[in-house]
Amino acid sequence: MNMPQIQIRTVKAMLGLNIQKPTQHIEQPKAELYIEQPPASLHIYKQPARLTIDQSRAWRDMGLIGPLESTSRFAKEGRQALLEGIARQAEEGERLMRIEHGGNPIAEIATGKGMRPYRQLGITFIPSVDSVDVHYEPARVEIEVEKNKPIIQAKVNPPIHEYKQGKVSGHMIQYPSIQIDVKY
Repeated sequence: MNMPQIQIRTVKAMLGLNIQKPTQHIEQPKAELYIEQPPASLHIYKQPARLTIDQSRAWRDMGLIGPLESTSRFAKEGRQALLEGIARQAEEGERLMRIEHGGNPIAEIATGKGMRPYRQLGITFIPSVDSVDVHYEPARVEIEVEKNKPIIQAKVNPPIHEYKQGKVSGHMIQYPSIQIDVKY
């Protein structure tokens, strides 16, 4: 016996998609940066060194003195020499007055005047120790530094973001179908 047969034929559906891809653009602009460093302020105050040398005592020891002091000294020495001369002449006069008491006063006076002490040659003007006063004040230096902070200005730029949305559209390429046949 022959049995009828059923034949089923199917056609699958085919869906077509039109896809337009999305686009995205991201850009980060660099930050704008301004940096300035003002120079430091530097002030230097200096008091120079001071050297004082007083050698007036050494000059006096060597006989080199100022005009006022030398005039005063020479006046005193001249007065003293005058007084000594007057005293010597008075003493010689008295000896000559007493010539009758014997002796030879004229010869003695002449011998005394002829025998003067000799002068010593050589260096006679060596100043005394510590006759030069030296005073030194060292220099003073003061340095003031005033530092200045840097000036920093920064401007942050936001990112540039561009986005274009994609599209998807569908269409049927092939519709589904079923065919059923009976065969005997």
